[in-house]
Amino acid sequence: MDILLDDPVIEQEFQALLRKIRLYKNGEVSVSMKEKGITYRINWGVSIMDLRNIAKEHIPSHLLALKLWNKQWRETMILATLLDEPKLVSEQQMDFWTKSFENSEIAEQASANLWWKSPPAYVKALEWCRGKKHWVRYTAVHLIGRLAMSDKKSPDEMFEPFFEELVPLSRDMALSVVLERTLIILANRSESLSQMINEFIEVLKNSDSEVSKELASNLDQAINF
Repeated sequence: MDILLDDPVIEQEFQALLRKIRLYKNGEVSVSMKEKGITYRINWGVSIMDLRNIAKEHIPSHLLALKLWNKQWRETMILATLLDEPKLVSEQQMDFWTKSFENSEIAEQASANLWWKSPPAYVKALEWCRGKKHWVRYTAVHLIGRLAMSDKKSPDEMFEPFFEELVPLSRDMALSVVLERTLIILANRSESLSQMINEFIEVLKNSDSEVSKELASNLDQAINF
């Protein structure tokens, strides 16, 4: 990971952000999230909309993002994904943060706000499909969908390598929902990817996994080929 250098201006901004977070705290939201299994070391219950508005008041800064992430509050971690500079994000940082994810919210926020904009995005998504931790694999699948939705400049061929990796992931029931969402996004991106998804569904139908077959059935109903 990057070494944090002492910067008085960034430190001042960091402390200002911590004060703003406390102003927007909502204990009921925090308790509700915990009851749903979305846990953090510290969660002030600030809404995503409020966090986005707070982020708009600050200029993106890689150093500030690193300081925010290291604080390990729910809100500082989400702000880190909103305020980092994608071009400065390294593979090492992406691995370090992603391996620490412990719930779907932070995985999806990092993927949607930062990872897809970062230069190593496609490489890391492919690598993370083979990850040992559930949330690493979850992030990989979500990131593929986010790239398909938001990265309009990349050719469809960039997504072809993912299909081989998604076959074994289709057997994991814990990934079924995020896989279904991602594959629907891919199918809607272009005719060529729609055809690939159609062929992928046929592969799943012939699988020896009931979880994969159920995913294929759900996709058949959700996608209009």
